[in-house]
Amino acid sequence: MGSRRDAFHTPPAPGCAESPVVGVDACRTGWVAVTLDGEGRFAGADTAGALSELLGRVPDAAVVAVDMPLGLLAEGWREAEALARAKVAPHGSRVFPVPPREVWEADDHDDANRISQRLTGQKVNSQTWGLAAKLREANACRDGGDHRLYEVHPEVSFAALDEGRPVSWSKKSWNGQAVRRRLLEARGIVLPDDLGAAGRVPPDDVLDAAAAAWSARRVALRAARSLPDPPQVTETGLPVAIWY
Repeated sequence: MGSRRDAFHTPPAPGCAESPVVGVDACRTGWVAVTLDGEGRFAGADTAGALSELLGRVPDAAVVAVDMPLGLLAEGWREAEALARAKVAPHGSRVFPVPPREVWEADDHDDANRISQRLTGQKVNSQTWGLAAKLREANACRDGGDHRLYEVHPEVSFAALDEGRPVSWSKKSWNGQAVRRRLLEARGIVLPDDLGAAGRVPPDDVLDAAAAAWSARRVALRAARSLPDPPQVTETGLPVAIWY
């Protein structure tokens, strides 16, 4: 399990509060992003097949919050997911466990199961393994030096938007999407009806990206909290935490 020495992440510099921030969620066609301006208001939405492409389009963003596990441990389960499940209880199934790094380096699901069984005593469910390609992609971006990237979980962010109360309705449901949109609007994040190309993305993915952007804004303001606090760290000193 990672130690809690000082993490490699440098806190956002003074002045970042005036810079745009971005929230990113994985979607069927790649990635969808929502940008907030320096006042925390909606400034645009975008999509791309590759995360690196999206990041290249937002060079001025102070923080990019991504709904994807960032930072993998050499052994054991990450603490972030256990704490996140508690935050969104009784809807803990919305948070997938994240096994050690070696599992994600497997060639296929069967290989991942064998490695996970050896390292943790448990197999990896298909939903978790379905994240593999995008998880590797996101971690490659941060490991490659883009330290604007912070991990978030939209369900934790939405709970924080409502004073710690998780949204009871599924994000796929009409009621669930209406509640999530109202929570964002109450914080000044008003998503327009016309999102351009991003309007072709499923609405729950857009809402998740917007919630991620809200957490990115909190990181930029140095108001965000992390699960765990302080974060665990990887062997290379990068933080392992969900921010909200």
